[in-house]
Amino acid sequence: MAAQSTAEGFQALLELLRPVFTAPSFLLFRELACAWVLCPGRHTITRMIGLLQRPGRCSHDAYHRFVREGAWSLAELWRLLAQVLVRALAPRGTLSLDLDDTLFHKSGRKVEGVGTFRDAVRSAGKQVVYALGLNLVVVTLRVVPPWGGMPLGLPIGVRLYRKGGPSHLDLAEAILGDLARWFPDRSFLLCADGAYASLAGRSLPRTDVVSRLRRDAALYEPPPPRRPGQRGRPRKKGRRLPCPQEMARRTRKGWRRAAVEFRGRNEERLVLARLVLWYQVCQDRPVLLVVVRDPQGREPDDFFFTTELGADAAGVAGHYNGRWSVEETFRNTKQFLGGEDPQTWKGEGPERAASLSFMLYSSIWLGYILTQGARRTWVPLPWYESKATPSFADALASLRRALWRRRLFCGSHPRPLGPKMAAAVIEVLARAA
Repeated sequence: MAAQSTAEGFQALLELLRPVFTAPSFLLFRELACAWVLCPGRHTITRMIGLLQRPGRCSHDAYHRFVREGAWSLAELWRLLAQVLVRALAPRGTLSLDLDDTLFHKSGRKVEGVGTFRDAVRSAGKQVVYALGLNLVVVTLRVVPPWGGMPLGLPIGVRLYRKGGPSHLDLAEAILGDLARWFPDRSFLLCADGAYASLAGRSLPRTDVVSRLRRDAALYEPPPPRRPGQRGRPRKKGRRLPCPQEMARRTRKGWRRAAVEFRGRNEERLVLARLVLWYQVCQDRPVLLVVVRDPQGREPDDFFFTTELGADAAGVAGHYNGRWSVEETFRNTKQFLGGEDPQTWKGEGPERAASLSFMLYSSIWLGYILTQGARRTWVPLPWYESKATPSFADALASLRRALWRRRLFCGSHPRPLGPKMAAAVIEVLARAA
């Protein structure tokens, strides 16, 4: 499709979110969203509003107030966006979700909701690095794009963790509860790392969990069936089993070769599946333990589990590997959309600004998929001629290209650029540099 349709698709998506806002605040939201996409360099609110088409229409403080204390609901915004994404990209079947938390670095101890947390990016092994910032729990919708390969993680729910308040598990459960209310006729398959494995023991509506299993986890056989006439309480767990690492070392039979998906490509692995009871985490029902082994012995064994007892073992391992899409989401939102940059400190401002960056990430990908599909929108580079799939940078560049063309040339005559138009183009290039 024409590049112009990319801008029109983005504007149409913003229009679908209009019910969240009052009429004046929606104008601010639409202008701020477009300026956020176009902004080069640091994405501070002041820098973004400098790119507005009519910079004198509202006071600059109106945009700060819109983020900090505007009359709009963040929860309602996520509800509408989630419904649009699901309706367009996952209209049928089980919804695949990924869950993790991330740190948005902030400076200054007067930022609302800020705290000192472990920085997962800079920490390695036993060296733990702490940083000041906002700790955000994020749930993404996993989508297989039209061009195939690695899936995309599109945020559909964000909650801010505050020390002394609800735990990360509580916030994750709250987001999943919202999704269950928004989609009452859908089931969910949630994938998270080992820090969120305890969610398997919580009452998540219509949700199965895939996660990592501790290598030293205390495992048991499921409780034996009760005999007729047997007295006393029913047993809650059966015979104690070896820990997963020891179980994998001892087991000689039951392994099978299977193709396991690794971020869009398949690799051969040995897989072992067994029904076990992880009593410490999930007391009321067994889980399916999945062990994945490298046939060449170069990599250590991996241990996963799922509450979906009939799942295919290789599919469980491949589904967990697809969780990397949420890490890509965090990197792209910080690197290309400047999610950490807006300088808002009070009230709901910090959480709202961070959530808006995630909302824009989902919106940009949605617009790109619907308008461009698998069409190539990038210019092949001499050192990367084999590139076959778009990145988020390509999707963002496609939208920026369309927005700038619409802004600069939609009303111009097909003659050489006049001095005013040339000055505007030069100013754009100067800001981009």
